[in-house]
Amino acid sequence: MLIGLILLTSSSSMNFMINGIVTDIYGNPLPGVTIQVKGSSESTLSDANGLFTVNIKDSKAILVFSCAGYVTSEIRAGHPDYLRVVLTEDAVALKEVVVAGYANEKKADFAGTVSVKPVTPSCQPFFPVSRYHSSTEFNTEGYSTIHENGFKSPLREPLSTFSIDVDAASYSNVRRFIYQGQRPVRDAVRIEEMINYFDYDYPQPRNGHPFSIIYELGECPWNQDNLLLHIGLQGEKMSNDEVPPSNLVFLIDVSGSMDAPNKLPLLKNAMKLLVGQLRAIDRVAIVVYAGNSGLVLPSTPGDQKERITAALERLHAGGSTAGAAGLKLAYEVAEKHFIGDGNNRIILATDGDFNVGPSSNAEMERMVESYRNKGIFISVAGFGMGNYKDDKMEIIADMGNGNYSYIDNLMEAKKVFINEFTSTLYTIAKDVKIQIEFNPAYVREYRLIGYENRLMNEEDFDDDQKDAGELGAGHSVTALYEIVPATDGNDPERILRYQQSDVNPDAVNNHEIATIQFRYKKPDSDTSILLREVIPNRIPGQEKTSDNFRFSAAVAGFGMLLSDSEFAGSMDAEQVLDMARASRGPDEDGYRSEFINLVELSESLLLNSRDEW
Repeated sequence: MLIGLILLTSSSSMNFMINGIVTDIYGNPLPGVTIQVKGSSESTLSDANGLFTVNIKDSKAILVFSCAGYVTSEIRAGHPDYLRVVLTEDAVALKEVVVAGYANEKKADFAGTVSVKPVTPSCQPFFPVSRYHSSTEFNTEGYSTIHENGFKSPLREPLSTFSIDVDAASYSNVRRFIYQGQRPVRDAVRIEEMINYFDYDYPQPRNGHPFSIIYELGECPWNQDNLLLHIGLQGEKMSNDEVPPSNLVFLIDVSGSMDAPNKLPLLKNAMKLLVGQLRAIDRVAIVVYAGNSGLVLPSTPGDQKERITAALERLHAGGSTAGAAGLKLAYEVAEKHFIGDGNNRIILATDGDFNVGPSSNAEMERMVESYRNKGIFISVAGFGMGNYKDDKMEIIADMGNGNYSYIDNLMEAKKVFINEFTSTLYTIAKDVKIQIEFNPAYVREYRLIGYENRLMNEEDFDDDQKDAGELGAGHSVTALYEIVPATDGNDPERILRYQQSDVNPDAVNNHEIATIQFRYKKPDSDTSILLREVIPNRIPGQEKTSDNFRFSAAVAGFGMLLSDSEFAGSMDAEQVLDMARASRGPDEDGYRSEFINLVELSESLLLNSRDEW
């Protein structure tokens, strides 16, 4: 008995490993779940396939499984060969809707609106590749080709001109790939959209214009011989009750390709969140399209939430995809109920698979552009995988003065339709363009990071007929330039055979690294307004740069690693993590923490070549 007691005591205090898997109630593995040994510092994360290994010292130890959006579960370790843990969705968290904008109304007047603070998930369901035919054999996802920006000489090309981009679809789509244990398609990685997924601590405008302008110069983290120029715009924030009345048309794809849990069912729940934000002065109609298009709900006051949500609940997937016909009907409905001083907008929710009827990009562009000129904008929310058509949806949103989001779970829907409600739906500045002239006395070469599909010709900057990006209320925009500093006047780059390449003496004396110009139009105007800022050549040490600077650089670095950029320099996943952790800041919504989790999940995979993913 004494020997048995000693052996039992010894075995209960031995270190041993617990292996297992975490899934949701549907059996989908959950990556990024935090597994904490209760009362200790021992913890780990589930990997891309929901698998985990954790060290414990006592079979009586309690393991705590937690993930935002799911009910936290506590399980005694014991001595299992393999631990299977099922997390259920937190129904309370998923039903929370922000009502901060309706301070003068009673909460009871808004069905389904109960709480304020948003919840951001650190884990999401992994959908097995075979389940939705998204294997390489069946995958028909479409992406526009990205040709990465290279370095340019300010003597040969002194002006860099581009349209702003506040879309964030690329980040959530990249996240979806990584949570599936796959490397993102190279052309799915749009670095500017990854950077602009996050909010930055920029000051509110105080200059009489609808946005403030900030800039910051520092050392380039992936190449210490170079500089990094950080440029930010911050749109004026508005509460929901300050937003003019909205005339919305939900254009919903109910074709057969939408028959998957992460498509139409998720879409309907996402739209319900948006409906919870609407007021009596707002109106919403629902148009659907499959083999044919039709009006499911005529334009209805926004406070009739039960009627609107009932119409959403009746939707079922089936048939082919007559996307162009549905788009035309949605515009006709929006035009019929046009609000002169309001926000007239179509919200297209689809996987983008337009395959019946006139569906060429050129035809759609012409239709979207003609109604945009009438004051009816269009935003796009993408869903699903396998046949996802990112290229078509990006074109529609860009041409239609709208936002483009990719919604892979209900938490992302909350971010788009609740946390960013006013910025998603209400434009405060349109056709926003940026043009920078770099000073060759201090800049040998420069490179715009991202924005490859937003580049504009030099002459487009002053042409008010050229369309550009829109800025929503409260939205921020961030752009980064990598700069190779100039050396001296004998630099070989300055020598041209057929023309003078001398630098103006004033360029040396004024100690300016660049001049930046902005053009924008008010939402109801066709004439642009010009702003100009001069950027001095002041370079603080890396330790003196802001959290905004360092976190945006971390996201850019991660994007370059994912896309195998030739300009990634010394950057690796560990450096991305160090920068992101050090610049996380308050992170009230948890989005930056989620980014850190995402990099951690992909860290070992980044060591492999693209062909090995």
